[in-house]
Amino acid sequence: NMLRVDVGPLGGWHLDVAAVINNSAVLITPTLACQCGFSMNTGQLGNTMIYASLQNCFAQNVDDMTFTTILNLRLYGSGKVEDELHQVVKTCHYTLWASREIVCDGSYMEASECRANSVTDPRRAKVPIDAGFRITTLVFFTPEERVMKVAEAQRSGYGIANTPTRLVLRSSKASPETYSQTVAGVPMTVLKTSIIFEKKWLVTRLDAAAACPALEGSVFFTENTISWFLPWHIDPLISSGHFQLLEVHMGVAGERLDPAEMAARQYSLTVNEMHVVVEIPVGAVGGHFKSRVQDNQYFSSYMIEPMVELLWVEDAMQEDTKYKVLLPITTPMWRQPPQVIDNTVPEERRFKVLLGHFGSDVFLANITFPGEVMSVADCNVRGFNVLEHVYPNGTSKFFTLEVPFTDRVVLQMSEVGLTTYSLHLTFGLLVLPEYAPFSHTAYLDAKLVDVAPPSISGSCDHQNFYILVKYGTPGFNFQTIVGKQMLTSSLAQQYNLMENGTHLSFAVPFSSPSVVFEVRSACNYDERLTRKLHLLCVFSELSLACNYFTTLTECFPNGTMTALAVKLEAVHSLNPSQLTLRDPTCGPSYSDDRYAYFVFTGNSCGTTRRFLANMMLYENEISLPDDLEMNLSHAPSRLKVSCYYDVNKTHAVAFHTRPRRSKPYADNAKGELQVKMRIASDKFYSMFHSLEDYPIAKFLLQPVYFEVELIGSTNPEVSLEMENCWATLDSDRMSLPRWNLIINGCPNPLDPHQVIFHPVLADDRVRYPSHFKRFEIQMFAFAEDKDNLSQQAFVHCDIVICDTRNPQGGPCNRLCSNQENGIKGMLSHFLVMETNVFKQS
Repeated sequence: NMLRVDVGPLGGWHLDVAAVINNSAVLITPTLACQCGFSMNTGQLGNTMIYASLQNCFAQNVDDMTFTTILNLRLYGSGKVEDELHQVVKTCHYTLWASREIVCDGSYMEASECRANSVTDPRRAKVPIDAGFRITTLVFFTPEERVMKVAEAQRSGYGIANTPTRLVLRSSKASPETYSQTVAGVPMTVLKTSIIFEKKWLVTRLDAAAACPALEGSVFFTENTISWFLPWHIDPLISSGHFQLLEVHMGVAGERLDPAEMAARQYSLTVNEMHVVVEIPVGAVGGHFKSRVQDNQYFSSYMIEPMVELLWVEDAMQEDTKYKVLLPITTPMWRQPPQVIDNTVPEERRFKVLLGHFGSDVFLANITFPGEVMSVADCNVRGFNVLEHVYPNGTSKFFTLEVPFTDRVVLQMSEVGLTTYSLHLTFGLLVLPEYAPFSHTAYLDAKLVDVAPPSISGSCDHQNFYILVKYGTPGFNFQTIVGKQMLTSSLAQQYNLMENGTHLSFAVPFSSPSVVFEVRSACNYDERLTRKLHLLCVFSELSLACNYFTTLTECFPNGTMTALAVKLEAVHSLNPSQLTLRDPTCGPSYSDDRYAYFVFTGNSCGTTRRFLANMMLYENEISLPDDLEMNLSHAPSRLKVSCYYDVNKTHAVAFHTRPRRSKPYADNAKGELQVKMRIASDKFYSMFHSLEDYPIAKFLLQPVYFEVELIGSTNPEVSLEMENCWATLDSDRMSLPRWNLIINGCPNPLDPHQVIFHPVLADDRVRYPSHFKRFEIQMFAFAEDKDNLSQQAFVHCDIVICDTRNPQGGPCNRLCSNQENGIKGMLSHFLVMETNVFKQS
C-alpha cells in the first residue's frame, strides 16, 4: 500500500518534489507531506528515496485497484547555472485490501477503512455506505471528545479522503488530537476518531483509528546490536475479545525480506508473549553509517529503517487488519578519533601510513606537508601512492599513504651511525554530501642505522695487483669475486690474503687466470698491453688496469723469428691454439687458453721480404683461418710480425723491433679534463634535467636534446668532438644489443631517424662554443618483436678533445673515417621510454 521512488545520490544538489494533478504541480512541503502521505529519506552517500502512500492526495485512483502518481523532481544548486527538471510517473496495482489497513511512517500515520458500517442503530447488520453519503463531521477522542467539521480538520493538517470503497484518514504524529498510551511497556501515539456521514435525514458513522510506536522506549542499543520491541496485541486498535495473529513479516526501507535474505544479513525476528522483537547488527547491510563533524571532531552513527508487518483477525465477522510500521532508527553518535597506523619499515626507506576507519561518506581532499598543500592527485603524481580502501560491506573505508625518505617533505637528522627521518602531515577530509571539513594531524619518525658497505681500492706494479678491502658496518656480510672466481680459502692462500678485523688485503699475480689483457694502443698491439683485473664485492665493484711493456716479437741474427699472441678480453671466444701464420700449416709451438707462441724462420710459413733504404723487412701475421673467422661474433683480429735487418753492416747485428714512424708523435703525459653530458628539457638548451629526474620518461619519436661540455678548460684552441655514441639496454656500455647513433663523428647512415647536430653560439653560459656539442635524437625502443618493447635505454658516448690548429682528420675535422686523433674519453647517460602508449609495426 506504498510506492517508492529511488532518486539516487544528489551529489550536492538540492531537491524539490512537486505532485502533479490536473496538469498543475503542487510543491510538497513538510506539512503537506504529512497530510498527503509523502516522506523522503536520505541514505548512504546522499542516496535519496521518496515514499508515497498509494492513496496520497494526488494519486489517480481507478476502482481502488490501480493508483498512479506523477512527480516533478527539480534539482538545483551545486554551482549549476540552470536547474534540472525530471518527471516521474509511477503506477502501482493493489487489490489485496484488508478490512482495515494502518501505516505508521516516520512522520505520519494513516488508517484506511473499508466503507461498511452500521447506520444509527448499531444492532443492525453492517452494509456498505451508500455513495450518496458525504463526510460532515469528525469526532476525535483524546480520550475526551472533540468535534470538528471536515473543513476545519483539513485546515488543521488532517488528510481525509472518501474513495469508492474506502475511507482514508491521515494525521501527523504530532497532531494535538493524538494522545500517548503505553502498550506492553512501549509508548505509542494513538489517534481515534468517529467519522459522521450524512445523506438528507440519514446519518451513519465509521470508526477509524491508528496507533504507532515511539522510537524512545521501543528501541534499545548496545555497542553492536539494535533491538526493537513492538507489541503485537495493540489494545487501542482491538475492539473484541476474539483476536488471532496470523502473519508477521520484516523488511527494510519499505521492502519485505524473505527468511533467507534476513539470515544472510544476520537480522533476527522473534515473537514472544508480548512483543515482536527485531534485532539488527550495527553495520549490517540495509543501513549505513552517517558521519558528523563537531569542533573538528569526527563522530559516526548508524542509520537504518526497519519495517514490521502484522496481520490479525478479530470478532466473528473475521475482519482483518494489516498493520505496517516503518521506523527510522539512528544509533547515538559516538566519537571516533581517526587512527593513524604507522606501517613503516625503515629499511624500505618509505613511510607507510594507514588512516582510518571512516564511514563511506568521508573523502580525503588533500594533505598538508610543511610548506605545501597537495591534492590527492598531486600526491600520486609525486609518487606518494595515496589509495582509498573500502571494506567488502561498503559501509566503511580507510586510506593509505607512502612517502619516500628522499622526498623534500621528509626531515632528516643524522647522528653517529643513525639517521632519523621525520614526517609531519595533516590530512584534510570532507563529509559528504554536506561537505563538512575536518582534519587530522600525524607525526611520524623512523630511525635507520646507517649501513656502510665494504669499499675497495687497489694498485699494481710490474708483477701483481694489490687489493685492499675496507669493511663497512660491523656484521655486514659479503663475498668477494676475483675475475670470475669466488675468493675461496685455496685462492686466499695463493693470493697471500691477510685480514685484521677491519680490512683484508691480497695480491693477484699478473699470471693469474683472473687477469685479462687489453690492447692500449690503436696499432697492432704496439707491444703495449694492459693487464686488467675485475674484482666484485657485495655493494662494491673495482676494475683495475695496469699498463706494461712486453716484447711480443723477437728477431734473431740467424733469421729465426718468434712471436707471442695474447688472448684479449674483447675476443674472449678465441681459442689461441687455432691461430696460424700466413701459412695455415704453421701453428703455434706452444699454446694454452691465454697464449700462443710461434717460432719460424724468415724463409718459411709465408714470411715476405721487402728492401727498404738501408734495411730488409721480413713480415708475417698471426690470425685465424678464414673458415674460423666467419664463426666469430667479433671483427677479425690480426697480429703483424715484423723484423728489420740493417744491410749496411757486413755482419749479423741486433735489429729494431719497433716500426719507424713517418709522423711526429708526442710522448704520453698525465693530465685531467672533465667532460659532462646532460639532457635539456627544451630545444633551446635553457634548462636541464637534474640527477634526481632520472630515469626520464619519453614517448616514442619524441626528441631528446643532449649537450656535452668540456669543463674547466680555458684554452680556446681545443675543441670537443663526438667520436661514437650508441644506446644499450643496460648501463654496461659493452652490453648487447647495441644501436649506433654516431659513428666516427657522423650520424649512423643506417638510422631511419638520424642524429641532428645543433650549432652552439656564445652567450652568458657558453664562453667557448668549441667546448660544447649539442645533438638531438628521436626517442626509440629496443624491441624483441613488435609487441614487446623494452622499458629503458642507456646512451653512451666516446668523445675526442682536438687541437683546432692541427685537426688531422677523423672526428677532429668531421670526416667520417677511421682515423683517430686527440684525447679520448667515455660518457654515459640513461633515459626511460614509455612504451605502453605506442607500438612499433
